[in-house]
Amino acid sequence: MPKDVSPRWDRRMQQRLARGEAAALGELYDRFASLVHSLAHRVLGDEKAADRITREVFGYIWENPDAYDPKQGSMRSWVARITQGQAVARLRQAELGRGSREELEQKVRSANAAARADYIVTSMPAPLRAALELAYFKRRDYRQAAADLQISEDEARRRLRLGLQLLSTANALPQEDSAQPGYGTSR
Repeated sequence: MPKDVSPRWDRRMQQRLARGEAAALGELYDRFASLVHSLAHRVLGDEKAADRITREVFGYIWENPDAYDPKQGSMRSWVARITQGQAVARLRQAELGRGSREELEQKVRSANAAARADYIVTSMPAPLRAALELAYFKRRDYRQAAADLQISEDEARRRLRLGLQLLSTANALPQEDSAQPGYGTSR
């Protein structure tokens, strides 16, 4: 299934979930389970904990399909925000008493930024991702990336610049006051 889905698909999926269609939950799970699991694993660093978060996230979605608001973004983004909120809450709970409050918050900030960066990279259009992967993993400059991708040097620079701009938002802290129910908040 394609990663990019239309807002119409998101609305139909929400309606199907609200009607209690188990097949809709299965379809949503097939589409987003790897995203949920990888984000949870990135935050928690634990396979079993990521499995639990995955079950909790899809349980929450099944029980609260009306919490999704298409005006706030795509269903994919909503699912990622729920996952991140649940995983961060679990991380805070697990780390409580293991160090100072400042150390805990630093660990949470780092895990949040890493999870956001992973989400940004997996969500960006394939041409941007390909340029960034060449630059980062293969240490290509924009000229070499242009040759590898068979595009102009200007286009390679544009893709790298845009990809890096998107990634730079990973360290931006979400505004706590603007959180909507089901949007990054834990149950």
